Amino acid sequence: MDNQQFENLITAAVEALPERIREKLNNVEIVMEEGESPNNSLFGLYHGVSQLNRGSTYGMNPTLPDKITIWKGTIERFAGTEENIPSLVRRVVWHEIGHHFGFDEPGIRRLEEKWAKENKI
Repeated sequence: MDNQQFENLITAAVEALPERIREKLNNVEIVMEEGESPNNSLFGLYHGVSQLNRGSTYGMNPTLPDKITIWKGTIERFAGTEENIPSLVRRVVWHEIGHHFGFDEPGIRRLEEKWAKENKI
């Protein structure tokens, strides 16, 4: 899959979120990295200050955006076939956005179970 197609999947994953969630995304950038993650097992990584942990002074000074990195190579290797990539990208993007909102791993796992039951991922 070429990079533009993969980036389109990331965009589609964000657009598939409910509007009430998309409206609350704040100061976060989602980027694709072509290769594999540093340890070859991470699909995505959130780096920043979650919305849950932002204090009243957050944003008073220029603040770099939080960053969500999505590793194309790791996802492609794990997916096995190109047909499996879109749903995996959606799951990874939604997972990392969960961290942006302050969910810990157990909380995100519960959300993923809910999403799976609703056939959204």
